[in-house]
Amino acid sequence: MATTRVLSKEDGNLNSISIVTSRNKEFLDIDLLFAAKPNGELFKKRDAAAVKQAVKNLIQTNFYEKPFLPFFGANIRDLLFELAYDDVGEDIRQNIINGIRTYEPRAQILDIITRALPDNNSLEVTIEFQVINTQEIVRFTTAIARLR
Repeated sequence: MATTRVLSKEDGNLNSISIVTSRNKEFLDIDLLFAAKPNGELFKKRDAAAVKQAVKNLIQTNFYEKPFLPFFGANIRDLLFELAYDDVGEDIRQNIINGIRTYEPRAQILDIITRALPDNNSLEVTIEFQVINTQEIVRFTTAIARLR
């Protein structure tokens, strides 16, 4: 039994024409500083700033820190307590890639550079990513250090 499509005259022949649509989606997050405007509203981060804040929050979160999402984050601070070895940079890089691919679909990773500073018990991570649906490329560096 064949199914036929009934189209109006105004539609023309849609079976032979492909319809392409695009919609600009604005990315909007609350600023995690929770600073208030004079009118009482919270400041918001938009587009690349919102995605950058989300990626930074993601890589600074260890596993089991977020309730009901035990594997949210990149678990990098846990690796700071490991002995320094040659492949620690690759392990950290892979944790960041897995975390961003799983929990931040608005970012497409272009490059990740890790630099371990074992004498200071810290790590410097540079992430370069493109915000999905835009041509915007964001590059930022963050330092992660032991608290004790």
